[in-house]
Amino acid sequence: MQGGSRRGSHPQAKSKAIGRETKPRAAQAGPPPDSDRLARLLEPVVHAMDMDLEGIRVSSAGRRRVLRVIVDADGGVSLDDIALASREFSARLDAESAMGEMPYTLEVSSPGVDRPLTQPRHWRRAAGRLVVVPLTTPGADNETGNEVVAEGRIVASSQTGVILERDGATREYEYAELGPGRVQVEFGHFDGSAGDDGLGEED
Repeated sequence: MQGGSRRGSHPQAKSKAIGRETKPRAAQAGPPPDSDRLARLLEPVVHAMDMDLEGIRVSSAGRRRVLRVIVDADGGVSLDDIALASREFSARLDAESAMGEMPYTLEVSSPGVDRPLTQPRHWRRAAGRLVVVPLTTPGADNETGNEVVAEGRIVASSQTGVILERDGATREYEYAELGPGRVQVEFGHFDGSAGDDGLGEED
């Protein structure tokens, strides 16, 4: 059984997720599956679909387990993409008996705007968005008197750094200078350059 859902009322805060429930099996208690092993198992499947594996989490819900897998891609991830990924993941997991004997629910989704920007691909996919990011070294950006932060709109990024624009001025930062960036939700603001489906992000 599978279904799809969208969460988030603002076009820049879309989410896409599909859950896939396995057939009931005799539940046998045991240690939860190792997330690293699951990642190694699913990464080739994700890459074959031109996506990136952004996260895996295993939790318990009553007498079954819940496996949450987050994927992303340039241009965003559609519900059709997630439905395909859900089928492929389920087939691989069951073929390898990777989730053990307990029944489980597989939930596949794309990352949401609350996902921290920590990798060059995250910054690239957030082009045009307003972000707030802590700085790892003190500087002139400190306006709070507490945490040293930079704020601006992402106008360009590369494998080594990002350019932020604020009040008409731009400044370039190397990723080594930045902590995890946070996208700010802007109600009423839409930049078509970010793609006609926003970032297509998550859960």
